[in-house]
Amino acid sequence: MTATAPAASQRRPGGAGTRAVRALRRVPLLVWAFLLIPLVVELFWVFWPAANSFSLSLTRWDGITTAEPVGLGNFTDLWEDPIFRRALGNNVIWVFGFGGLSVAGGLALAVALNKPGPLVGLYRSAIYLPMVVSLAVTGLFWRVMYAPEGPINAALGAIGLESLRNQWLADPDLALYAVLIAAVWRQVGYIMVLYLAGLKSCDASLEEAAAVDGASTWQRFWKIVMPQLKGVNMVVFAVTVIDSLRTFDIVWAMTRGGPYNMTQLLSTYMFQQAFTLGNLGYASAIAVVIFALAIGFIITYLARQSRAEED
Repeated sequence: MTATAPAASQRRPGGAGTRAVRALRRVPLLVWAFLLIPLVVELFWVFWPAANSFSLSLTRWDGITTAEPVGLGNFTDLWEDPIFRRALGNNVIWVFGFGGLSVAGGLALAVALNKPGPLVGLYRSAIYLPMVVSLAVTGLFWRVMYAPEGPINAALGAIGLESLRNQWLADPDLALYAVLIAAVWRQVGYIMVLYLAGLKSCDASLEEAAAVDGASTWQRFWKIVMPQLKGVNMVVFAVTVIDSLRTFDIVWAMTRGGPYNMTQLLSTYMFQQAFTLGNLGYASAIAVVIFALAIGFIITYLARQSRAEED
């Protein structure tokens, strides 16, 4: 009896490994093809270029001649570049403005439309509709809206506020915020859909019990509903931060970084350096900065959430 027990325990790992191999062999080749082909495409088109960006950021390269290693020279030049510093500052404004307004607006709309009604579906569809349109088309649409004789200035004149008429995209003090409003207008419907999905999964009985105990509407929302949206909040934060840092199309379509570089973001400045001026090494350094900012924001948020759950 004592001799056979160890032998049986020794055979178990091998048996488990054999069963796993047999299970993998039973997977049809078509399934492997559906898994491996997208993986190869992703590695070739996404991860390999991303890895190359790190190596190119340490060189001076115009895309034609041999790359010249410069170490951290590109990053030193970035810090001394006033346009880069402006683009970095604009990106900070964009992250908080785009993220804050999109999340606040999307959450408010989700709460308002999370109820049955004859036209609720129509309202949801109308608010989400801008997400179906590409960012470039959205930018062109808002360029028309902001034109000197466009609908916005015409509406201000019609209601007697002609003093507020402006050349919105040509005003260095207002251009960034004008583009920001256009971007939020498109993004808010997407955030609304995410929060609607989260609200549908909330336990309504908890909110009803709190109402019976005398909790106000705000207390029920903040103490009962919001904790149940923790998972959705993490997704919304990650999506919003990544979208805000990689925003390019709408800014490029509306202002191309102007006037006087006042609407430059890191993405638009990177594009100009790479494809207008041919400074691919310098542009790769900007790409590395964008990656570091995105990872930094997300890791910081996840760490704070983890500590909050432990407390």
